[in-house]
Parts: sequence; C-alpha cells; structure tokens
Amino acid sequence: MTHEIYMQRCLELALKGKGNVSPNPMVGCVIVHDNNIIGEGYHQKFGEAHAEVNAINNVLQKYGDQAATLLANATAYVSLEPCAHFGKTPPCADLLVKHRLKNVVIGNTDPFDGVNGKGIDKLKNAGIEVLSGVLDEECRMVNRRFFTRITQQRPYLILKWAQTANGFFAPTDQTQRWISGPEAKTLAHEWRSEEDAILVGKNTVLADNPQLNTREVKGKNPIRIVIDKRLEIPANYHIFNNESKTIVFNEVKTEVVGNLHFIQMEDMQFYLPQKLAYQLYLMDIQSVIIEGGAHLLSQFIKDSLWDEARIFTANTTWESGLQAPKINGQLMEEISIGNDKLQVLKQK
Repeated sequence: MTHEIYMQRCLELALKGKGNVSPNPMVGCVIVHDNNIIGEGYHQKFGEAHAEVNAINNVLQKYGDQAATLLANATAYVSLEPCAHFGKTPPCADLLVKHRLKNVVIGNTDPFDGVNGKGIDKLKNAGIEVLSGVLDEECRMVNRRFFTRITQQRPYLILKWAQTANGFFAPTDQTQRWISGPEAKTLAHEWRSEEDAILVGKNTVLADNPQLNTREVKGKNPIRIVIDKRLEIPANYHIFNNESKTIVFNEVKTEVVGNLHFIQMEDMQFYLPQKLAYQLYLMDIQSVIIEGGAHLLSQFIKDSLWDEARIFTANTTWESGLQAPKINGQLMEEISIGNDKLQVLKQK
C-alpha cells in the first residue's frame, strides 16, 4: 500500500492547481527517500514549472549539498507520466534523469502524442526503474478534462441546471425566477472558477441578464460563451462588460472588439453541439459548463455530447413553467446543498 499512499498525496497536490493550469493536466509529484517525503511539488500555473521541477527544487532548497546524494537514492512519485518533449518548459523526464533518481512511480501514462510512453522510455533507457498504473483510475478521474480533450478532440462538457420538485426549469414568460437556494448559487460559482468556460443561449441572457462570473467566491472568471445567431442581445447587457473574455457564436460576423470575440458560424440550426465542441477544442478550451437554456441543454443531451450533469432539485413546486431537460445517466453522487438536492450524473 506504500505506493498508493504516496500517489494519493500526489493527487492532493495536483488538485491545488485546479482552475489555473488548463489546457495542461493537473499533476502532483512527491519525492521519497527511506520512507520519508523529502520534496513535494505540483503544476501551479499554465506556462510555468511542472510538478517534477517544483518537487526537485523543493529538495534542493531544503537539503543543499546533501540533495544530490538524496535524489540519487530516492523514488519520485508523479501522478502523470513525465513529459518527454519541449513545450512551454523543458522535458521533465530529462530532469529526473539528470538528477539520477533511482525509481519513478507513475499514475497514468500521458495520452498526448508528444509523450505517450516516451517519458517512460527515457527513464528506463537511463537505468531508472519505472512502475506505472498506480491509482490509475483515481489519477484519470482528476485529469478527466485533459484526457477528454486529448482523446476525443473536444472539451469536457458539464451540464448544469436547477429544477423544481415537480420538474420545471424556468417560467414560460422568460422572467427571472430563482429556483435553488443561496448555498447552491455559491457552489455553482465555485464550479465556474474551476472550469475554462461557461456557455448559455440567447434566451437565457435576455431573460436573466446574467454576469456569468464568480462573484460569490474567490477565483478566476470563466470565459463566457453565448449563442446569439442574429446578434439580438443588447450591447449594455452584463456579458459584454470587461470582466472576462466573451465569445459570441453567431451567423452575422467574425470580429474582435477588446475582450469580445464574435465568431461567425454557418447553419447553426444543424449539428450545433458538435460544431461548438470542435470550435472550442481548436481554441484550447478544455472544459465548459453549459448552464442553459433548456433547449440548448437538451440539444447536447439528445446528441449524447456531455460528460457530466449537475442537477439541483429544489423542494418547491410551481403550477406551470418550462419543463426541465430529461437526462439518462449513471448516478455518481447525491447530496444535500442547503434545502436543495444535488445529483451528479455521468454518461453511461
């Protein structure tokens, strides 16, 4: 169980990078000598040092002249295969070879073509003993967004909505009416801070004039993505402020004005979810929360183009309204959030 204990620590460290490293994966690294952790690190920010670099630097800072000897007799645990290519930073596999680590224990191999076994080969060719597949499923869960983007050429898609106890999603007259409670709202803003982007349709914007930011929590605002075929949303609405980048998919124009990116798309009535997913993949957007409206959510459900659904159900009922989307998935979690029930589903 020793390997699993240290790999679990790698995952705890990796998650500290949530919301800051995309489109890179979240990675943690622990360096162990004689059953003692002598260094730790994680990938903190996109474009900056990887987990292995930070862990080795941690050892060098703490142990000075003794560091080289310690590292040469140490085991590095890393939740994802060390990179073997020059990207924003030099290859981490080369760094582990340089410091003559004795063993390297890996969670997942990296599906990216520039790595995918090449990091392991570099380590083995240098005489380092390598063990992979430790807590493989848990490591894959942490980086499910990254794995989806690399293997399926699209972002990880999260559907999110609130519904009444009797299954209504919104009023029929497009007025704004809250369903879930304040605790659910705070949690939803925390989720926004963890993902790359948030997607809504034109009718949701016209009805709610949403800000689509993270004002309830500390954290970065997601990229705002709006579907507005004929550019009917008034220019004074919140989504057009300068709080974060806004992408407007439409059939009228392609233009960049400050933080506003208008992207023209033909025949948006056909295969819209697929077109959006591929376009966002090309823009290196790794994860998207889709918050509405009901028609947009239902399109992604109908085309089985989603990975996770997060549904709040309130204990209140309405006499009438728009029906909430119908979805069939595998229940992963069901908990109470304030007075609401949260269900998390994944594709079967």
